[in-house]
Amino acid sequence: MKKSIAVLGLGKYGRSLSENLYRIGADVLAVDHNEQLVDEFAGKCTAAVCANLTNEDEVLALGLKNMDMVVTAMGDNLAASIMAITVAKEQGVPIVISKASTDRMATILKKVGADKIIDPEGEGGARSARIMLSSIFKDVYELDDNMYMIEMTPKSEWIGKDLIELDLRGKMKLNIVAVKQKGSTFHFVDPRIPFTKDDVLLVVTEKGNIKGDL
Repeated sequence: MKKSIAVLGLGKYGRSLSENLYRIGADVLAVDHNEQLVDEFAGKCTAAVCANLTNEDEVLALGLKNMDMVVTAMGDNLAASIMAITVAKEQGVPIVISKASTDRMATILKKVGADKIIDPEGEGGARSARIMLSSIFKDVYELDDNMYMIEMTPKSEWIGKDLIELDLRGKMKLNIVAVKQKGSTFHFVDPRIPFTKDDVLLVVTEKGNIKGDL
């Protein structure tokens, strides 16, 4: 089932995030106050809307209650970020993720309800998009233009099975290089020990093998 995600603010990060989310399968509502920017972005998302994100009535009119996730990407506009987070949470949005330009802004946005703060200097739109769309990815590291390392929990069909039985390298071109059990640190994988739902895996694979939850 597709995730519905609203990205509020179409600066460099918001545009990159919206485009990547849409490209890998999400329904994306992209919103900005700049009408020309919104018009130019049409076609790179499911819907693009022009709205003043500091105006409560205009934010309410966006219908955020229908979203699985809202991202406030206005790192330079504290007032708009606070308004969007407050409305989204009041309307029952399960996850609200916010861009913050300073530590102080991050603290304020957490206090008004943001579930997670993003650091666009440390993570690009493509990386953020993959993490947001997956129910099992915890982090994604781009090793180069082709190879990725993914920190993830096991897929449900892997639980109770070991590496020999699963043959993930042969069937899915995935190399599991390390595993961490609950309360422990990462260590090399014993191919004879079945995975549990509490395991965290480090997986290396090619870019083309990543789509949604693999």
